[in-house]
Amino acid sequence: MKPALEERLNQIADRLQDKDVLSGAGLGNEIGFYIFDYPPEDEMQVRQHLGFVVDLLAKKRADLKVAHINLFELVISVLKERNLLDRAMKMQREKGDGELYRALKGPLHEEKIAKALIAAADPQAHSMILLSGIGSAWPLIRSHTLLNALHPLMGGKPLVVFYPGSYDGQGLRLFNRLSDRNYYRAFRLVP
Repeated sequence: MKPALEERLNQIADRLQDKDVLSGAGLGNEIGFYIFDYPPEDEMQVRQHLGFVVDLLAKKRADLKVAHINLFELVISVLKERNLLDRAMKMQREKGDGELYRALKGPLHEEKIAKALIAAADPQAHSMILLSGIGSAWPLIRSHTLLNALHPLMGGKPLVVFYPGSYDGQGLRLFNRLSDRNYYRAFRLVP
């Protein structure tokens, strides 16, 4: 693991416990959305560390209720609930990615996924929501449309997105290659 990434990963647990992050204080009326960006090639290390952080917080801070949602797993769950997963896999094999993407646009519309995420995470019962699996869910789910759909649903609870790419304080570049050219009202969790 790269020393700079290791140093940033080691700051996550403290930042998640920071009263300003938990309360949204000092954000100038912005919503409490945070991005932890990282090199996509370090996905496995970030996943492992995120699991460690969630376990650590559960042991250290019983008062801090953290919901961790993996977006890819949520998408699979939504497709299973709608009895679409097997059909989607068959369509992908027979007709390709383009047809699959077009067929799933409706069932995986960002507003539907945002509502499914809120139902799974239950922000009212948690102090914050951690969201991972962004890269695995692409291109079926686009992070900018999902984040926009989540804004009115979060009820003031902080959302921390673990993002395989880069965030410059204004826009996201998935995998450090794909720019979405959308402005985000989010803050870097760890510089």
